[in-house]
Amino acid sequence: MTTPAILWFRRDLRLADNPALVTAAATGPVIPLFVIDPVFFATAGHARQAFLVEGLRALGRSIGGRLVVRHGDPAVVVPALAAETGARLVVAADDYGPYGTRRDAAVAGALADSGCALTFVGSPYAVPPGTVVKADGSPYAVFTPFRRAWEQAGWDGPVDVPDVEWRGDPDVTCEGYPTVPRPAATLPPAGEQAASDAMEAFLDGPVDGYASSRDLPAIEGTSRLSPYLRFGMIHPRQVLARLADEPDHATFRSELCWREFYADVLHRRPETAWAPLRPELAGLVVDTDGAARERFAAWCGGETGYPIVDAGMRQLLAIGWMHNRVRMITASFLVKDLHLPWQWGARHFMRHLVDGDLASNNHGWQWAAGTGTDAAPYFRVFNPVLQGERFDPDGAYVRRWVPELAGVADRDVHQPWRSGRGQPLGYPGPMVDHGVERAEALARFAAATRAPR
Repeated sequence: MTTPAILWFRRDLRLADNPALVTAAATGPVIPLFVIDPVFFATAGHARQAFLVEGLRALGRSIGGRLVVRHGDPAVVVPALAAETGARLVVAADDYGPYGTRRDAAVAGALADSGCALTFVGSPYAVPPGTVVKADGSPYAVFTPFRRAWEQAGWDGPVDVPDVEWRGDPDVTCEGYPTVPRPAATLPPAGEQAASDAMEAFLDGPVDGYASSRDLPAIEGTSRLSPYLRFGMIHPRQVLARLADEPDHATFRSELCWREFYADVLHRRPETAWAPLRPELAGLVVDTDGAARERFAAWCGGETGYPIVDAGMRQLLAIGWMHNRVRMITASFLVKDLHLPWQWGARHFMRHLVDGDLASNNHGWQWAAGTGTDAAPYFRVFNPVLQGERFDPDGAYVRRWVPELAGVADRDVHQPWRSGRGQPLGYPGPMVDHGVERAEALARFAAATRAPR
């Protein structure tokens, strides 16, 4: 009987355009494996856990119920399954994150001790992190030149689903899908078919006009593909292959590139998952006392008194997702109006986002805090009132998520304190004066940059 290969699914929960699957299938029978890693479950909130489990169920159905689900440390689980089944080869897509890199090294070492090889084929990215470099071989620290080089590097087209002999022998123990708490958030459908449906819906409509509509949170102007990309239920190559050479499509292609840029930065500088990319700002003064904790709790609950901020924070809790423009607004408010550590906000987002991705989330937060790439945004302190008036001019987004403001006139919905009727239905007044806190943020930044190093 032909020796089977193990296909270790991780961030590639799909059959289409899966180079690791193609490689495994070419060797003979394939044992599909997913490991419930306690490290992931310790850091992911209930929404992301639930979305993952539903995605695994969908993947299992697509291969006739043969998905092997094991629980525990991958460095123990993967070699144990190889020994149990006689597999001499484990195939997986590469992982470039800090934890994934360490985990894969441990698994490879444990497999080598038993005479089994771990081979990496493909990655979650169109262009693997570490590939795009300057002419002198150094990495890019600014997005726009990275994007130009990324586009020039190019990417292969999607690969077809191969013929596969799935090996789901009865004696291969399946510990089963984990039971996770029911999330408070209402989640999108999970799985490869749901991802494909979301892509088709986007390409059939919102992508045309994307450049002008993507910043308007009240309308369905974005792709909503981020949860599917996060878990590899769809690959960016599949989306890029469908984009045309026109301005709106180019704008969306650039947004996909941001995901790859941040993955590249984190791959090269893994310590920047939680430490400033710009070390000179490590001494930036932030507030962490009891009063700071109270301000943080108000921000988390959408009770800051600034409607566009509160709408975003409530949307996050309700559906495990937040519009990207509003992510920037809420992040700016936390670090520059409340003077709280960006790491607090990043952890809160990672607990609640279905699409929570360490590289994109944390380097997005560093962008907002001015400690990361494209550092000029530190001086771009978002005014939450002006941002609301510009991107939600009639208040439709705010009214959806902050129903206390349903009866406030459009002209006052982003600063209801000026309506002359008091605070509507108990909605709080603004917790800080933006003008005062903007000046304080810039003063702290100036002091940090002048400090001797």
